[in-house]
Amino acid sequence: MLTRQGWLVGAGAAALLTAGRLLGIFELFLLGAGAGALLLVCTLATSLTRLRLDVARELHPPRVHAGSPSRVEVSVRNSGGRRTPVLRLRDPVAGTRGAELLLGPLKPGERARAAYRLPTDKRGIVDVGPLSVIVSDPFGLTSVATPAAPVSQLTVYPRVDDVVAVPHTRGHDPHAGADHPNALGVVGEDFYALRPYVLGDDLRRVHWPSTARHDSLMVRQDELPWQGRVTILLDVRRRTHTTDTLEAAISAAASVVTACWNRRDLVRVVTTDGRDTGYAAGHAHIEAVMEHLAVIGASGDAPVLRVLDALRRSATGGALVVLVGHVAAAERDAIIRLRNTFGALTLVTFGDGTGEQRGAEIRVTPDVPFATAWNSAMKRRTVGAGR
Repeated sequence: MLTRQGWLVGAGAAALLTAGRLLGIFELFLLGAGAGALLLVCTLATSLTRLRLDVARELHPPRVHAGSPSRVEVSVRNSGGRRTPVLRLRDPVAGTRGAELLLGPLKPGERARAAYRLPTDKRGIVDVGPLSVIVSDPFGLTSVATPAAPVSQLTVYPRVDDVVAVPHTRGHDPHAGADHPNALGVVGEDFYALRPYVLGDDLRRVHWPSTARHDSLMVRQDELPWQGRVTILLDVRRRTHTTDTLEAAISAAASVVTACWNRRDLVRVVTTDGRDTGYAAGHAHIEAVMEHLAVIGASGDAPVLRVLDALRRSATGGALVVLVGHVAAAERDAIIRLRNTFGALTLVTFGDGTGEQRGAEIRVTPDVPFATAWNSAMKRRTVGAGR
Protein backbone atom coordinates (compact mmCIF):
# COMPACT_ATOMS: atom_id res chain seq x y z
CA MET A 1 0.00 0.00 0.00
CA LEU A 2 1.45 3.35 -1.03
CA THR A 3 1.64 6.07 1.58
CA ARG A 4 1.06 9.72 0.80
CA GLN A 5 4.77 10.15 0.15
CA GLY A 6 4.70 7.07 -2.07
CA TRP A 7 1.92 8.50 -4.22
CA LEU A 8 3.86 11.77 -4.56
CA VAL A 9 7.03 9.92 -5.59
CA GLY A 10 5.04 7.82 -8.06
CA ALA A 11 3.43 10.91 -9.58
CA GLY A 12 6.82 12.61 -9.78
CA ALA A 13 8.39 9.58 -11.45
CA ALA A 14 5.64 9.48 -14.06
CA ALA A 15 6.01 13.19 -14.73
CA LEU A 16 9.79 12.91 -15.13
CA LEU A 17 9.50 9.95 -17.48
CA THR A 18 6.94 11.75 -19.60
CA ALA A 19 8.95 14.98 -19.70
CA GLY A 20 12.17 13.15 -20.55
CA ARG A 21 10.53 11.28 -23.38
CA LEU A 22 8.76 14.28 -24.87
CA LEU A 23 11.67 16.71 -24.49
CA GLY A 24 14.35 14.17 -25.28
CA ILE A 25 16.26 14.92 -22.07
CA PHE A 26 17.92 11.71 -20.95
CA GLU A 27 18.66 12.97 -17.44
CA LEU A 28 14.96 13.55 -16.70
CA PHE A 29 14.14 10.11 -18.03
CA LEU A 30 16.87 8.61 -15.84
CA LEU A 31 15.59 10.40 -12.71
CA GLY A 32 12.04 9.20 -13.35
CA ALA A 33 13.22 5.63 -13.89
CA GLY A 34 15.23 5.75 -10.66
CA ALA A 35 12.26 7.05 -8.65
CA GLY A 36 10.04 4.34 -10.14
CA ALA A 37 12.61 1.64 -9.37
CA LEU A 38 12.89 2.86 -5.74
CA LEU A 39 9.13 2.73 -5.39
CA LEU A 40 9.04 -0.82 -6.80
CA VAL A 41 11.81 -2.02 -4.48
CA CYS A 42 10.09 -0.52 -1.42
CA THR A 43 6.78 -2.13 -2.40
CA LEU A 44 8.43 -5.56 -2.76
CA ALA A 45 10.29 -5.14 0.54
CA THR A 46 7.19 -4.37 2.59
CA SER A 47 4.95 -6.92 0.87
CA LEU A 48 7.48 -9.72 1.39
CA THR A 49 8.09 -8.92 5.06
CA ARG A 50 6.75 -11.75 7.20
CA LEU A 51 6.14 -11.19 10.88
CA ARG A 52 5.25 -13.65 13.59
CA LEU A 53 3.95 -11.60 16.48
CA ASP A 54 1.90 -12.34 19.58
CA VAL A 55 -0.13 -9.20 20.22
CA ALA A 56 -2.39 -8.67 23.23
CA ARG A 57 -4.41 -5.62 24.19
CA GLU A 58 -6.10 -5.15 27.59
CA LEU A 59 -8.19 -2.36 29.08
CA HIS A 60 -7.50 -1.52 32.74
CA PRO A 61 -10.21 -1.30 33.93
CA PRO A 62 -12.83 -2.02 31.25
CA ARG A 63 -15.57 -0.23 33.23
CA VAL A 64 -15.11 3.11 34.95
CA HIS A 65 -17.16 6.05 36.13
CA ALA A 66 -16.83 9.29 34.21
CA GLY A 67 -13.67 11.09 35.21
CA SER A 68 -11.90 7.97 36.49
CA PRO A 69 -8.73 6.88 34.65
CA SER A 70 -8.60 3.92 32.27
CA ARG A 71 -5.77 2.93 29.98
CA VAL A 72 -4.92 0.46 27.25
CA GLU A 73 -1.92 -1.82 27.68
CA VAL A 74 -0.47 -3.41 24.53
CA SER A 75 1.99 -6.28 24.61
CA VAL A 76 3.91 -7.41 21.51
CA ARG A 77 6.19 -10.46 21.42
CA ASN A 78 8.36 -11.49 18.51
CA SER A 79 7.76 -15.22 18.11
CA GLY A 80 9.62 -15.41 14.80
CA GLY A 81 13.26 -16.27 14.14
CA ARG A 82 14.32 -12.88 12.76
CA ARG A 83 14.69 -9.40 14.13
CA THR A 84 11.66 -7.24 13.37
CA PRO A 85 11.81 -3.85 11.69
CA VAL A 86 10.48 -0.74 13.41
CA LEU A 87 6.78 -1.38 14.03
CA ARG A 88 3.98 1.14 14.17
CA LEU A 89 0.81 0.25 16.08
CA ARG A 90 -2.41 2.04 15.17
CA ASP A 91 -5.40 1.70 17.49
CA PRO A 92 -8.55 3.69 16.59
CA VAL A 93 -10.44 5.14 19.56
CA ALA A 94 -14.01 6.37 19.10
CA GLY A 95 -14.34 10.13 19.38
CA THR A 96 -10.60 10.77 19.07
CA ARG A 97 -7.87 10.64 16.43
CA GLY A 98 -6.84 7.27 17.82
CA ALA A 99 -3.49 6.18 19.19
CA GLU A 100 -0.26 5.47 17.33
CA LEU A 101 2.68 3.77 19.02
CA LEU A 102 6.19 3.10 17.73
CA LEU A 103 8.11 -0.01 18.76
CA GLY A 104 11.79 -0.48 18.07
CA PRO A 105 13.15 -3.66 16.49
CA LEU A 106 12.51 -6.79 18.56
CA LYS A 107 14.90 -9.71 18.82
CA PRO A 108 13.48 -13.24 18.55
CA GLY A 109 11.54 -13.97 21.74
CA GLU A 110 11.74 -10.37 22.95
CA ARG A 111 8.60 -8.66 24.28
CA ALA A 112 7.74 -4.97 24.31
CA ARG A 113 4.94 -3.18 26.11
CA ALA A 114 3.25 0.14 25.51
CA ALA A 115 0.28 1.95 27.03
CA TYR A 116 -1.94 4.97 26.49
CA ARG A 117 -4.86 6.56 28.32
CA LEU A 118 -8.47 6.52 27.17
CA PRO A 119 -10.93 9.45 27.27
CA THR A 120 -13.35 9.02 30.17
CA ASP A 121 -14.75 12.51 30.56
CA LYS A 122 -18.17 11.52 29.14
CA ARG A 123 -20.36 8.53 29.88
CA GLY A 124 -21.03 6.01 27.13
CA ILE A 125 -19.37 3.18 25.22
CA VAL A 126 -15.91 3.85 23.81
CA ASP A 127 -14.89 1.49 20.97
CA VAL A 128 -11.18 0.74 20.89
CA GLY A 129 -9.68 -0.91 17.81
CA PRO A 130 -9.23 -2.92 15.73
CA LEU A 131 -5.51 -2.75 16.45
CA SER A 132 -3.24 -2.89 13.39
CA VAL A 133 0.50 -3.51 13.13
CA ILE A 134 2.00 -1.41 10.32
CA VAL A 135 5.32 -2.20 8.63
CA SER A 136 6.88 0.54 6.48
CA ASP A 137 9.98 0.75 4.33
CA PRO A 138 12.87 2.97 5.49
CA PHE A 139 11.80 5.75 3.12
CA GLY A 140 8.17 5.74 4.26
CA LEU A 141 6.87 5.21 0.72
CA THR A 142 4.89 2.00 1.31
CA SER A 143 3.28 0.30 4.27
CA VAL A 144 1.43 -2.90 5.06
CA ALA A 145 -1.15 -3.03 7.87
CA THR A 146 -1.98 -6.34 9.53
CA PRO A 147 -4.93 -6.72 11.94
CA ALA A 148 -3.62 -7.79 15.33
CA ALA A 149 -6.44 -7.39 17.89
CA PRO A 150 -10.24 -7.05 17.60
CA VAL A 151 -12.42 -4.21 18.84
CA SER A 152 -12.66 -3.80 22.62
CA GLN A 153 -15.16 -1.66 24.46
CA LEU A 154 -14.73 0.63 27.42
CA THR A 155 -17.91 1.31 29.37
CA VAL A 156 -17.94 4.73 31.01
CA TYR A 157 -20.58 4.86 33.73
CA PRO A 158 -22.16 8.18 34.76
CA ARG A 159 -20.28 10.30 37.24
CA VAL A 160 -21.11 9.41 40.84
CA ASP A 161 -21.25 11.97 43.65
CA ASP A 162 -20.74 11.14 47.31
CA VAL A 163 -24.30 11.33 48.65
CA VAL A 164 -26.12 9.74 51.55
CA ALA A 165 -28.66 6.99 51.01
CA VAL A 166 -32.40 7.54 51.17
CA PRO A 167 -33.63 7.28 54.79
CA HIS A 168 -35.38 4.03 55.62
CA THR A 169 -39.16 3.99 55.50
CA ARG A 170 -41.74 2.35 57.70
CA GLY A 171 -44.58 0.25 56.43
CA HIS A 172 -46.51 -3.00 56.62
CA ASP A 173 -44.08 -4.79 54.31
CA PRO A 174 -41.20 -6.09 56.51
CA HIS A 175 -38.93 -5.86 53.46
CA ALA A 176 -39.94 -2.28 52.65
CA GLY A 177 -37.03 -0.78 54.54
CA ALA A 178 -38.20 -0.21 58.12
CA ASP A 179 -35.50 0.57 60.61
CA HIS A 180 -36.95 -2.12 62.84
CA PRO A 181 -38.94 -5.16 61.70
CA ASN A 182 -42.63 -5.21 62.54
CA ALA A 183 -43.45 -7.77 65.22
CA LEU A 184 -46.29 -10.24 64.88
CA GLY A 185 -46.94 -9.66 68.53
CA VAL A 186 -45.63 -7.62 71.40
CA VAL A 187 -45.91 -9.79 74.49
CA GLY A 188 -45.58 -13.31 75.77
CA GLU A 189 -44.48 -16.01 73.33
CA ASP A 190 -45.03 -13.94 70.16
CA PHE A 191 -42.33 -14.34 67.51
CA TYR A 192 -41.67 -13.43 63.89
CA ALA A 193 -41.28 -16.73 62.06
CA LEU A 194 -40.32 -20.38 62.28
CA ARG A 195 -37.31 -22.01 60.65
CA PRO A 196 -35.66 -25.46 60.77
CA TYR A 197 -33.25 -26.13 63.62
CA VAL A 198 -29.56 -25.49 62.84
CA LEU A 199 -26.73 -26.98 64.87
CA GLY A 200 -25.85 -24.46 67.58
CA ASP A 201 -29.35 -23.03 68.05
CA ASP A 202 -30.59 -22.59 71.59
CA LEU A 203 -32.90 -25.54 72.39
CA ARG A 204 -35.00 -23.19 74.51
CA ARG A 205 -36.20 -21.60 71.25
CA VAL A 206 -37.59 -24.86 69.86
CA HIS A 207 -41.31 -24.51 69.08
CA TRP A 208 -42.61 -27.92 70.16
CA PRO A 209 -46.13 -27.76 68.64
CA SER A 210 -44.66 -27.05 65.20
CA THR A 211 -41.93 -29.64 65.79
CA ALA A 212 -44.58 -32.29 66.42
CA ARG A 213 -46.54 -31.21 63.35
CA HIS A 214 -43.54 -31.21 60.97
CA ASP A 215 -41.74 -34.16 62.56
CA SER A 216 -38.53 -32.11 62.68
CA LEU A 217 -37.14 -29.52 65.06
CA MET A 218 -38.51 -26.02 64.34
CA VAL A 219 -36.97 -22.94 65.99
CA ARG A 220 -38.60 -19.59 66.75
CA GLN A 221 -37.01 -16.68 64.89
CA ASP A 222 -37.34 -13.63 67.10
CA GLU A 223 -36.11 -11.18 64.46
CA LEU A 224 -37.24 -10.99 60.88
CA PRO A 225 -34.53 -9.87 58.47
CA TRP A 226 -35.33 -6.64 56.68
CA GLN A 227 -33.84 -4.89 53.72
CA GLY A 228 -34.28 -1.39 52.38
CA ARG A 229 -36.19 -1.01 49.14
CA VAL A 230 -35.68 2.00 46.86
CA THR A 231 -37.31 2.81 43.51
CA ILE A 232 -35.75 5.48 41.29
CA LEU A 233 -37.85 7.01 38.52
CA LEU A 234 -35.71 8.82 35.94
CA ASP A 235 -37.36 11.16 33.44
CA VAL A 236 -35.41 11.11 30.15
CA ARG A 237 -37.93 12.85 27.90
CA ARG A 238 -36.34 15.25 25.46
CA ARG A 239 -38.85 18.05 26.00
CA THR A 240 -38.28 18.18 29.77
CA HIS A 241 -34.50 18.40 29.68
CA THR A 242 -31.62 20.29 28.22
CA THR A 243 -28.40 18.42 27.49
CA ASP A 244 -26.91 19.58 30.79
CA THR A 245 -29.93 18.77 32.96
CA LEU A 246 -30.28 15.31 31.41
CA GLU A 247 -26.67 14.49 32.19
CA ALA A 248 -27.10 15.85 35.72
CA ALA A 249 -30.22 13.71 36.28
CA ILE A 250 -28.53 10.56 35.00
CA SER A 251 -25.51 11.23 37.22
CA ALA A 252 -27.88 11.77 40.17
CA ALA A 253 -29.60 8.45 39.49
CA ALA A 254 -26.23 6.67 39.47
CA SER A 255 -25.26 8.42 42.71
CA VAL A 256 -28.44 7.37 44.52
CA VAL A 257 -28.13 3.82 43.20
CA THR A 258 -24.56 3.60 44.47
CA ALA A 259 -25.39 5.03 47.91
CA CYS A 260 -28.33 2.66 48.42
CA TRP A 261 -26.44 -0.35 47.10
CA ASN A 262 -23.56 0.35 49.49
CA ARG A 263 -26.14 0.02 52.25
CA ARG A 264 -27.26 -3.30 50.69
CA ASP A 265 -30.71 -2.00 49.78
CA LEU A 266 -32.81 -3.51 47.03
CA VAL A 267 -32.67 -1.03 44.15
CA ARG A 268 -35.02 -0.61 41.20
CA VAL A 269 -34.60 1.90 38.38
CA VAL A 270 -37.52 2.86 36.13
CA THR A 271 -37.06 5.21 33.19
CA THR A 272 -39.70 6.97 31.13
CA ASP A 273 -38.44 5.24 27.98
CA GLY A 274 -40.00 2.00 29.25
CA ARG A 275 -37.08 0.31 31.02
CA ASP A 276 -37.67 -1.28 34.45
CA THR A 277 -34.76 -3.11 36.08
CA GLY A 278 -36.77 -4.69 38.89
CA TYR A 279 -35.49 -5.07 42.46
CA ALA A 280 -32.12 -6.66 43.22
CA ALA A 281 -28.97 -5.89 45.16
CA GLY A 282 -26.19 -8.04 43.70
CA HIS A 283 -23.13 -6.91 41.74
CA ALA A 284 -24.56 -8.17 38.46
CA HIS A 285 -27.76 -6.17 38.96
CA ILE A 286 -25.92 -2.95 39.80
CA GLU A 287 -23.60 -3.37 36.83
CA ALA A 288 -26.60 -3.87 34.55
CA VAL A 289 -28.19 -0.70 35.96
CA MET A 290 -24.98 1.29 35.45
CA GLU A 291 -24.53 0.02 31.91
CA HIS A 292 -28.08 1.11 31.10
CA LEU A 293 -27.42 4.54 32.58
CA ALA A 294 -24.18 4.74 30.60
CA VAL A 295 -25.92 4.47 27.22
CA ILE A 296 -29.36 5.93 27.87
CA GLY A 297 -30.23 9.04 25.91
CA ALA A 298 -33.09 11.47 25.52
CA SER A 299 -36.32 9.82 24.35
CA GLY A 300 -39.52 11.04 22.82
CA ASP A 301 -42.51 12.38 24.70
CA ALA A 302 -43.51 9.16 26.46
CA PRO A 303 -46.87 8.97 28.29
CA VAL A 304 -45.43 9.62 31.74
CA LEU A 305 -48.83 9.35 33.42
CA ARG A 306 -48.97 5.75 32.24
CA VAL A 307 -45.54 5.14 33.80
CA LEU A 308 -46.73 6.64 37.08
CA ASP A 309 -49.85 4.49 37.03
CA ALA A 310 -47.73 1.38 36.48
CA LEU A 311 -45.56 2.39 39.43
CA ARG A 312 -48.62 2.79 41.61
CA ARG A 313 -49.94 -0.65 40.69
CA SER A 314 -46.59 -2.40 41.21
CA ALA A 315 -45.59 -0.57 44.39
CA THR A 316 -44.37 -2.79 47.23
CA GLY A 317 -43.45 -0.13 49.75
CA GLY A 318 -40.08 1.42 50.34
CA ALA A 319 -38.84 4.80 49.15
CA LEU A 320 -39.42 6.44 45.79
CA VAL A 321 -36.99 8.96 44.27
CA VAL A 322 -38.22 10.86 41.20
CA LEU A 323 -35.67 12.72 39.05
CA VAL A 324 -37.28 15.05 36.52
CA GLY A 325 -36.58 18.12 34.43
CA HIS A 326 -39.24 20.72 33.67
CA VAL A 327 -42.61 18.98 34.14
CA ALA A 328 -46.16 20.21 33.70
CA ALA A 329 -48.33 20.93 36.74
CA ALA A 330 -50.57 17.89 36.10
CA GLU A 331 -47.54 15.59 35.94
CA ARG A 332 -46.11 17.09 39.12
CA ASP A 333 -49.40 16.54 40.96
CA ALA A 334 -49.51 12.92 39.75
CA ILE A 335 -45.98 12.39 41.03
CA ILE A 336 -46.80 13.88 44.43
CA ARG A 337 -49.84 11.59 44.76
CA LEU A 338 -47.46 8.61 44.73
CA ARG A 339 -46.62 9.59 48.31
CA ASN A 340 -49.77 7.71 49.31
CA THR A 341 -48.43 4.51 47.70
CA PHE A 342 -44.77 4.50 48.78
CA GLY A 343 -43.34 4.89 52.26
CA ALA A 344 -41.55 8.10 51.27
CA LEU A 345 -41.32 10.27 48.17
CA THR A 346 -38.37 12.45 47.17
CA LEU A 347 -38.86 14.71 44.16
CA VAL A 348 -35.72 16.17 42.56
CA THR A 349 -36.03 18.69 39.74
CA PHE A 350 -33.25 19.86 37.43
CA GLY A 351 -33.49 23.28 35.81
CA ASP A 352 -32.57 26.94 36.00
CA GLY A 353 -34.08 27.50 39.45
CA THR A 354 -37.00 29.66 38.29
CA GLY A 355 -40.61 28.94 39.04
CA GLU A 356 -42.49 27.97 42.17
CA GLN A 357 -40.94 25.40 44.50
CA ARG A 358 -43.52 23.18 46.11
CA GLY A 359 -43.32 21.14 49.30
CA ALA A 360 -40.18 19.13 50.01
CA GLU A 361 -38.94 19.36 46.42
CA ILE A 362 -35.15 19.23 46.00
CA ARG A 363 -34.14 21.69 43.33
CA VAL A 364 -30.86 21.29 41.42
CA THR A 365 -29.59 24.36 39.57
CA PRO A 366 -26.28 25.41 38.02
CA ASP A 367 -25.51 27.22 41.30
CA VAL A 368 -26.64 24.36 43.57
CA PRO A 369 -25.31 20.99 42.35
CA PHE A 370 -27.07 17.74 43.07
CA ALA A 371 -24.78 16.47 45.84
CA THR A 372 -25.11 19.70 47.83
CA ALA A 373 -28.89 19.93 47.46
CA TRP A 374 -29.46 16.23 48.14
CA ASN A 375 -27.25 15.88 51.22
CA SER A 376 -28.69 19.05 52.73
CA ALA A 377 -32.26 17.82 52.22
CA MET A 378 -31.50 14.34 53.59
CA LYS A 379 -29.87 15.88 56.66
CA ARG A 380 -32.95 18.01 57.35
CA ARG A 381 -35.19 15.00 56.88
CA THR A 382 -33.13 12.88 59.26
CA VAL A 383 -33.10 15.61 61.91
CA GLY A 384 -36.84 16.13 61.52
CA ALA A 385 -37.54 12.43 61.87
CA GLY A 386 -35.53 12.27 65.07
CA ARG A 387 -37.56 14.92 66.86
